[in-house]
Amino acid sequence: MTPNPFAVLGLPEWPELEDETVRAAWRAIAAETHPDREDGGDLARYTQATAAFAVLNTPWGRSEAYADLVEAAWANGRFDDYPDTCPAAEEPLPVVFVPVVFVPRPVPLREVLAMVAQVPSRIHRGHPLRLLLRAAVIAGLCAAVLTVFPAVPHLPAAIVAGLWCAMLARADLAPPPGC
Repeated sequence: MTPNPFAVLGLPEWPELEDETVRAAWRAIAAETHPDREDGGDLARYTQATAAFAVLNTPWGRSEAYADLVEAAWANGRFDDYPDTCPAAEEPLPVVFVPVVFVPRPVPLREVLAMVAQVPSRIHRGHPLRLLLRAAVIAGLCAAVLTVFPAVPHLPAAIVAGLWCAMLARADLAPPPGC
């Protein structure tokens, strides 16, 4: 089992420690135990402190190390070791659903006209041959439906075909200016 990095650096077991607090604790131990000291230092303790600092030097690392400590305590049945994080034995809190209301705003006529005016330029800068092929396929499908079912009104089929073409054709258009 790996040693507790908080205990190695002599810090309280808390994930919200400041970066400077962790750095200062490591520097103090490193100054006492570095192998380049005249007395030879303490290589084992220096290595442990450096490994602990590598784990705790970021907020993410501190939270992960703390979570590992809590998980190990719970696995051993020691729920009193970390009372702030212990799951409550009572019933769970109710889930509150916050309704999200989307209110569409009317699009000004000026914006609609500007988008329509950009379509020829977007076709020219995009993939005009693919668009032409797509339109030909749609026209062929509509003609095939008209020949197979001549007496049935085809407005719904034409609307679906037009929407399908418009949705898939966006990939063949150049992006609008400013994007």
